[in-house]
Amino acid sequence: MGRHFGNLAKVRHIITYSLSPFEQRAFPNYFSKGIPNVWRRVTSSFFKVAPPGATASISRARGRIQPTTRTINEHAPPF
Repeated sequence: MGRHFGNLAKVRHIITYSLSPFEQRAFPNYFSKGIPNVWRRVTSSFFKVAPPGATASISRARGRIQPTTRTINEHAPPF
């Protein structure tokens, strides 16, 4: 007979695995292992990320300060 919808093509050298949705656990050990792991990873990388971030933030803030005196003609319209 004709081919059924699930068997339309013959694919070789590909292995697929599936698990029944009744056997899956969506968030196993989320609170007991997940949150402590996130805390450990954040605290271990804080001193690697924070100094460059603070330096970039400070330099950006200093670069955006408007000068108090103008060196160009004050009556000229801005560009």
